[in-house]
Amino acid sequence: MRHTTIDTPAGPFTYLVSDAGAVRASGFTAEIDELLPLVHAGLREETRPAASPGPVGDAVRSYLDGDLTAIDDVVVEQRTGGPFLSHAWRVMRDIKAGEPVTYTAFAELAGRPAAVRAAATACARNAAALFVPCHRVLGTDGTLRGYRWGLDVKTWLLRHEQGRSIAA
Repeated sequence: MRHTTIDTPAGPFTYLVSDAGAVRASGFTAEIDELLPLVHAGLREETRPAASPGPVGDAVRSYLDGDLTAIDDVVVEQRTGGPFLSHAWRVMRDIKAGEPVTYTAFAELAGRPAAVRAAATACARNAAALFVPCHRVLGTDGTLRGYRWGLDVKTWLLRHEQGRSIAA
């Protein structure tokens, strides 16, 4: 895997990418050691710095510049012990920028309306922050709840997405 850290207004953002170009982990940190445990054991391999930010970095820069859909097509590779989390992460990618949902609504979108805790678990276990936008899921009462990278980062991301038009 290759790793890259780029500066963002929300702080350093690091991503781990497979040789095939799929994001395996990402987050608002400069510490690779914070991301490696998030990668499923079956996907872990030796890491090395990337020669350039590559297409993933280009997508992040475009997102930061206001093209909020630029991250939508970035390939993500995560694995879990069960099918619900994988399904929930795919569904999470369909939550549009500027249109956050509650855990209850997310559970409904994932096809299990009574599984609000499972929906929250999908957010908590998401290894690919930003690309699988768990920051777009809010508490059932509409308030901010936990975010691995801090509520200040989650707040920044939501404000960024509210303040800009989504590119067509």
